[in-house]
Amino acid sequence: MTRPGWVNDELFPFESRYADVAGARVRYIDEGDGPVFLGLHGNPTWSFLYRHIVQGLKDRFRCIALDYPGFGLSSAPAGYGYTVSEHAAVVEAFVEQLDLRDITLMVQDWGGPIGFWVAGRHPERFRAFVIGNTWAWPMADRATKTFSKTLGGPIVGGFLVERADVFTEVFMRGGIRRKKLTIDERFMYKRPHPTRQSRVPVHVMPREILAAGEFLAEVENGLARVAGKPALVVWGDKDPGFKTPHRLRWERTFPNHRTEILRGASHYIQEDAPDEIVTAIRSWWPGGR
Repeated sequence: MTRPGWVNDELFPFESRYADVAGARVRYIDEGDGPVFLGLHGNPTWSFLYRHIVQGLKDRFRCIALDYPGFGLSSAPAGYGYTVSEHAAVVEAFVEQLDLRDITLMVQDWGGPIGFWVAGRHPERFRAFVIGNTWAWPMADRATKTFSKTLGGPIVGGFLVERADVFTEVFMRGGIRRKKLTIDERFMYKRPHPTRQSRVPVHVMPREILAAGEFLAEVENGLARVAGKPALVVWGDKDPGFKTPHRLRWERTFPNHRTEILRGASHYIQEDAPDEIVTAIRSWWPGGR
């Protein structure tokens, strides 16, 4: 399949690959050669988020980044609900279908719960983790509950997310502090969700923060199966949602960790500090290559 004509080949100069996974048509990039580096995105982004990381690592790793169904260039099957448990099942099937092993997994935002659910079920396939601003456990503090109920709700959330495109127009702008996206880069984030109906997957995600409590508890329980593996924590210190206590919890979870504080970076660290992340990964990665 050819990818849509709106994709900017200069900004995203990677071959698009497609795989039929669990009933979904999953689009992914697969660049370079070497041990597997797998990047998982969050909301409302897609594999475009990893373009700088892939460019910086593809001489050393086989860099793979996929789009969840309903995000980026991936399409969902009929009846798909865009829940995180469904996304996680697709990622699990994708990893098994491509028989990915010895994986260094990078996660940020919803990539954390999704990726660590898979890793907890298949620890033998994972070698190490790069952990950005994310979580992997139930969260029930007041601010989180308010965010989930408001943005995930049918009235206010339906207007702000589906009609006003608040995630792309507001949250992404506030979540990138050290640089300003160009008009073309902003277009690449907006174009996968041009209509109200196409923003339903984005709207489901904030609701899932509370609705997916059992799933998040399962993710949390699975962390013990991978906690002995090496981890690199790359943390934007100006993220309004994920702050120092979240980082400290990751550091306690993974005793064999190294931390790089990305000074001045906000939530979307792959945009704010890609060069620092690439440098940190290359110097830390626990391999002999």
